[in-house]
Amino acid sequence: MAKKNKILIIDCGSQYTQLIARRVRELGVYSEILFWDTPMEKLIAAEPAGIILSGGPRSVLDKDAPTLPTEILRSDMPILGICYGMQLIAHSFGGKVKRGEYAEYGHAKVNVSGGRLFAHCDEKKLDVWMSHWDEVKELPVGFKETARSESGALAGIESSDGRVTALQFHPEVAHTPKGQEILSAFIFDICGCKADWQLGSEWIDREIQAIREKVKGGRVICGLSGGVDSTVSAVITQRAIGDDLHCIFVDHGMLRKNEAKEVMETYKSLNLNVHHVDASDRFLKALAGVTEPERKRKIIGELFIRVFEEEARKLGGADLLLQGTIYPDVVESGHGGGGVIKSHHNVGGLPEDMKMGLLEPLRDLFKDEVRKIGHALGIASHFIGRHPFPGPGLAVRCLGELTKERLDILREADAIFIEEIRKAGLYDDIWQAFCALLPVRSVGVVGDVRTYGETVALRAISSLDAMTAEWFRLPYDLLDTVARRICNEVPQINRVVLDVTSKPPATIEWE
Repeated sequence: MAKKNKILIIDCGSQYTQLIARRVRELGVYSEILFWDTPMEKLIAAEPAGIILSGGPRSVLDKDAPTLPTEILRSDMPILGICYGMQLIAHSFGGKVKRGEYAEYGHAKVNVSGGRLFAHCDEKKLDVWMSHWDEVKELPVGFKETARSESGALAGIESSDGRVTALQFHPEVAHTPKGQEILSAFIFDICGCKADWQLGSEWIDREIQAIREKVKGGRVICGLSGGVDSTVSAVITQRAIGDDLHCIFVDHGMLRKNEAKEVMETYKSLNLNVHHVDASDRFLKALAGVTEPERKRKIIGELFIRVFEEEARKLGGADLLLQGTIYPDVVESGHGGGGVIKSHHNVGGLPEDMKMGLLEPLRDLFKDEVRKIGHALGIASHFIGRHPFPGPGLAVRCLGELTKERLDILREADAIFIEEIRKAGLYDDIWQAFCALLPVRSVGVVGDVRTYGETVALRAISSLDAMTAEWFRLPYDLLDTVARRICNEVPQINRVVLDVTSKPPATIEWE
């Protein structure tokens, strides 16, 4: 197989797959994710320098369990298996995998006995993160043990030629302190990669040229959402094609308080050619009575495209639709045969008969990489540092039926929450914070009068890239202030609760 300077991640259903890809990029090497059932021809065409097999929730003993074509497993391609990936390698090469006597989950210690993956680890006993039930009970012929956990389970194996390596633990998570050294050994020592994945002026210049080649003098219409992703996409595209880019900012009625006005002011400062369209009534009418999250996203995605097409015709037509799609949008929407976590309106919600082609300059980037590009483009730091906001807006934070009244209630509560976070100086320490209006009413009492009001949940998380997230420990005094203000200033709400769930098992948004 020919080789490019990139690592291919095979997703076997792990919650950490995107994190593996992110860790590889942090080491300066481009990474790409494909799903385990991707046709072999596409895997070969990717021409990676090496392959990493992710973990996953299945057992290799299950019927139709994720696998990798034998031709690739037994080729000259360097392969690293992680968790399920180790079990898959052992099983595929003739070893024995059995269900362990008990699950091994969480912090663990492993004893290292050798192997190329541990070449940069000075210690012989490592703290690691385990998450498995099945175990490799017998090594395949031609493999040796490189690590074993203190519980007695095999934790690392390697082929005699050092080409195929595997770990039962997860080197990609922060809970494995030496994880980057281990991944570095695979990427550089075994795969022979070079650290040439850099985001800055060179990347911008290449992307500008790629945009020009794709547009070829045509007209582009951009659906601006007010978020970082679509804005960075618009600025870099404007650098490439100038006045041939026409931006449309659609107020779908599900924006935050005063957001439309603030966003338009920002766009003017960036000299973007923006057409403001108030389609809030149209969106709310289309969403009337809809409560199922996936249907909401599909309806919003299709209606966005219809609005764009109509506005494009008013502007004289357009050949391409510019979107701020980023890599996690694509992966979470289940492209390539993987399972859908949730459809993103700019990926899973696009209508099949859309008349415009797509232009997605940020499609291969993670969120923090998009921010780096935004800074390099000269976009103001206060805008680039905004918390992520989903394309469907408050539609995925207003659970149950969407009405203007309920959205207005949510807007007021959310504005109070964010205002207090800013006052406390915590905004930049939090990856994302928002309120979710629940489809739950509860009994309360105000001024000796019984109430039956709405319930709002506070959600604040910390994260590096939104692949995984921990709930943010907000100060009690802040929570008390927020709850009191919301109940006093938003009379329809009489109960405020706190979401203390991490990702996984939850996603960041409620829908």
